[in-house]
Amino acid sequence: RDQPRSRGLGDVYKRQGINGQTTPQMLLRFRQDVIDLKPKAVVILGGANDIAGNTGPSSIEMIMDNIESMVQLAQANDIEVVLCSVLPANRYGWAPDVKPADTIIELNRQIKAYADAHHIPFADYYSVLVDDQKGLNEAYRIDTAHPSLEGYKLIEPLVVKSIQQALAH
Repeated sequence: RDQPRSRGLGDVYKRQGINGQTTPQMLLRFRQDVIDLKPKAVVILGGANDIAGNTGPSSIEMIMDNIESMVQLAQANDIEVVLCSVLPANRYGWAPDVKPADTIIELNRQIKAYADAHHIPFADYYSVLVDDQKGLNEAYRIDTAHPSLEGYKLIEPLVVKSIQQALAH
């Protein structure tokens, strides 16, 4: 979780994501895990676990409120922001009663609209990973919700480009 990774161009990235967390949990730790570290940029990817109900029922409005709060906190602290689409999923193994596909599509529409309205780079993971049934393409996944190494190789250039755009801002 806390291991910096060096990528091309000498950039250093620090992964602060915690598997299974929802956007209210991300927001709660945003100060200590982002602001206090004084990064140049932050990449925000959240919402899937909210949709799965990991910490109870959540609406798209609640998810967007949390994402918008993280953006506002980052910007108030001179941290550039990249927003990401939620990965496609038409089912979650740990929440078999949830049918997430259409909710993910609508959440992604709203995240993209917010990013566009606020001139925030947007990394569209959904479009490159989705299959013909609104799920995570079998060729790029380890399960119905998580990408494989091949999936990460596909989306890595998208986020790197978005980070570069944010830093050029």
